[in-house]
Amino acid sequence: MANEVVLLDFWPSPFGMRLRIALAEKGIEYEYKDEDLRNKSPLLLQMNPVHKKIPVLIHNGKPVCESLVALQYIDEVWNDKAPLLPSDSYLRAQARFWADFVDKKIYDIGRKLWTTKGEEHDAASKEFLDCIGVLEGELEDKPFFGGETLGFVDVALIPFYSWFLVYEKFGNFSVEAEHPKFIAWVKRCMEKESVSKSLPEQEKVYDFVALMRKKFGIE
Repeated sequence: MANEVVLLDFWPSPFGMRLRIALAEKGIEYEYKDEDLRNKSPLLLQMNPVHKKIPVLIHNGKPVCESLVALQYIDEVWNDKAPLLPSDSYLRAQARFWADFVDKKIYDIGRKLWTTKGEEHDAASKEFLDCIGVLEGELEDKPFFGGETLGFVDVALIPFYSWFLVYEKFGNFSVEAEHPKFIAWVKRCMEKESVSKSLPEQEKVYDFVALMRKKFGIE
């Protein structure tokens, strides 16, 4: 069967970065289409008519939407190389739990750091660092969340590192000062070409956010 893979994405999206990393880990060639989210393409609207969001993985003409769903799909379809989810059912459930934690916490709290002010902003700064502390506790002394190799949780979480300059500047904190073990994990992930080449420069993301703040009138 032919493997025609297309990724509909938007370059600063940490959710799209997950799929870029996974496809690179698996050695899968694909066509990358960067979307203009203010003027969504007919292909995006056709492939994700429910949410109309990126990323969308299109495999042989069939769309798979939502990043964690697509991440599992990639791991199941191309299961002969670089497995992301463990074979043990309990460990798989735990990996899904922590990936869900990342989805429910990191993105939303991180967004508050550059879109809110006052008490809400101060609370978000504290909550963000608390979440990193919880994740650091789960990591313990393992090289990766998945154990000895890059796994499902690592791939779900590491894309947010490209946003850390945004979070730290607007949150007025240093993750490394507060949670050095977490940043040591980041550095291990970034040693992998599949990760480092899939994440945009932090400065580029910061400039994008600065532009968005101007557009939204947030100063």
